[in-house]
Parts: sequence; C-alpha cells; structure tokens
Amino acid sequence: MKHIVHFVAATSLLLVAGLVEASGNPSRGQELSSQVCASCHGVDGAMALAEEYPILAGQHRDYLVMALKAYRSGARDHAVMSSFARNLSDQDIDDLAVWFSRQDGLGELTFD
Repeated sequence: MKHIVHFVAATSLLLVAGLVEASGNPSRGQELSSQVCASCHGVDGAMALAEEYPILAGQHRDYLVMALKAYRSGARDHAVMSSFARNLSDQDIDDLAVWFSRQDGLGELTFD
C-alpha cells in the first residue's frame, strides 16, 4: 500500500509540473506574434491576409505546438514558416500556442 501511495503522489506531482510548464504565457505569446506572425495571420491570428495562410486563432494548443516544432526541425517543410520557427525556443512555441489557442476564431467559422 505504501508503494501505491508514493506512486500516486509522484505521478500527481509530475502531472502538475507538466501542466504548469506546458501552460505557456499568453502575454508573451501575443508579443511574439505581433513581431512576425501578424504579417501573414493577422493581429490575433483570426484574419489571415491571404487565402493560403491558415487561421490560427482558436486552433488547438497541442496542434500548434506540434506544427511549430515540426517546422523548426524541418519535419514539416515550408520555406517561410521553417525560417521563422528555426529560431523559436520550446518556451516561445508554448507561449505562441497558448496565445493563439485562446483567441476567438475557428469556433466562430461557419460554412454555407
């Protein structure tokens, strides 16, 4: 029984630590996005400036993290995005992902 209690306590601490670390800083994400992302995806990611640029606002946080890391590593190939993502730290990616995921956007789209 003692081992089970220790396992549950250790697992809980790891989960909480992971949640805190993975939460990102939306204010910093907003600042980072205004420096580069806004030029193609719009100020809050909801108004792409051309049809080929995706709407980022309201996108799932985990998807944004995965996509940015794939651009950064070269696993996902796009000349512009890869060059921007190459210089992003894991913290930058978390901050951007939490910022865009909290914006209104994808949930408000309707298709006729």
